[in-house]
Amino acid sequence: MYLNKTNLFLVISLCLIFFFLTYYDVKSHKVKIVDGDTIHLNGEKIRFSGIDTPELKQTCNKDNEVILCGVQAKKLLAEKIGNNKVECIRQGKDQYNRTLAECFVNNISLSTYLVKKGYAFAYRKYSKKFVYDEDYARINNLGMWSMEFEYPWNYRRNN
Repeated sequence: MYLNKTNLFLVISLCLIFFFLTYYDVKSHKVKIVDGDTIHLNGEKIRFSGIDTPELKQTCNKDNEVILCGVQAKKLLAEKIGNNKVECIRQGKDQYNRTLAECFVNNISLSTYLVKKGYAFAYRKYSKKFVYDEDYARINNLGMWSMEFEYPWNYRRNN
């Protein structure tokens, strides 16, 4: 059975619609990790609200050994995200026009995860939401809390 022009047009249109819907869905999972508290999600620059992580060039000291704590924070975030879908709850824009958001992988807050692991700090200047998570990491001597470090906001001010 041959398709007339109208039916052929409809079949091709449906195939194209299906292709573009599927293509968009695949592309919607594209994540680039910039540093410990910033990602690009589908080209949108997202800064995690309420936390602060060390800068990429920032170092810490542990037992007379220099640790690249900013790189460690980024690596921890990358491992947590892996190939998983990242979902974010947007909360506005910051002074640099980045989207402020709390982001999740498998319903786990990436901010809570980083703070509890000791590689992010509750950014009390803007939020008190992650203070208990920070207390947990500090009390258990996790991550940067087991090292000599400078708070990220002080590091930025001094460098």
